[in-house]
Amino acid sequence: MFILHIDSGVEMRGGQWQALYLMRGLVATGHEVRLLAPSGSPLIEQSLRDGMDARPLSIAALGSATSGINLIHAHDARAHTLALLGGKKVVVSRRVAFPVRRGVGSRWKYGRAAHYIAESQCVRQTLIDAGIAPDRITVVYDGVPLPTAAPKSESRSGVVALDSDDPGKGGNIVEQAAAIAKISVRFSKSLTDDLRRAAVFVYITDLEGLGSAALLAMAAGAAVVASRVGGLPEIVEDGVTGLLTSNDPQSVARNIQRLLGDPAFAARLSAAARVRVEKEFTIERMLNETVHVYERMLR
Repeated sequence: MFILHIDSGVEMRGGQWQALYLMRGLVATGHEVRLLAPSGSPLIEQSLRDGMDARPLSIAALGSATSGINLIHAHDARAHTLALLGGKKVVVSRRVAFPVRRGVGSRWKYGRAAHYIAESQCVRQTLIDAGIAPDRITVVYDGVPLPTAAPKSESRSGVVALDSDDPGKGGNIVEQAAAIAKISVRFSKSLTDDLRRAAVFVYITDLEGLGSAALLAMAAGAAVVASRVGGLPEIVEDGVTGLLTSNDPQSVARNIQRLLGDPAFAARLSAAARVRVEKEFTIERMLNETVHVYERMLR
């Protein structure tokens, strides 16, 4: 298969990482890929370093970019709109849990894609609520890398949270919780590095399609405290693979203190979380299930 991927993001966030993991996997398994993404974006720069056919995103670029391809995979909302102009079947990844707009333009847009890949059951339901037939939606959970030599729980220390400019990511709540718990929190822009030795990862958000940052922490061996919103309860089972919390500083502080105060309990949660990621949230599984969607659409 030859798949054109379109992504309009200018930052390297969860959706861009998933697109990169997917494209790398497709290439490694003998498929061809082409990418349209904003010039200078982290995704296009990394794809070029990987040796992929990656081109600056524009409406004018669509004509030549669709030459020879079998299918277009749009990875975000703007990419969805542009992909519909490409004259090929379009598969759309939906990674957000907020409701689909109900205007005339939105109904046209969502009615024309061949299929939707929802990153969680929560996201799938938002699409169904928007009038999209269930048989046009497939849930494919995100996949994350599995560190091969994560440090043991007893050698871990500190609390890490995501450093994000997004006001919906709960940075202020985490700061207030840290003050209540009388601890320090490291706000990280490099989770892959910082989670390797963190004891606890705190992920507070207003709404979340799934939560690939929480999956990274689970894979890396950090115990997770996450908001009880959106798709997060689909990956963080409260008291089994992490702790779920309401989005108030007192509740967040109590959950952090519970993990820091009971290392054995935190170790059990992190071990169970790692096993769950190995079974359900690998890049290989994400790749295979996405390819199955492509194959169904091309038949």
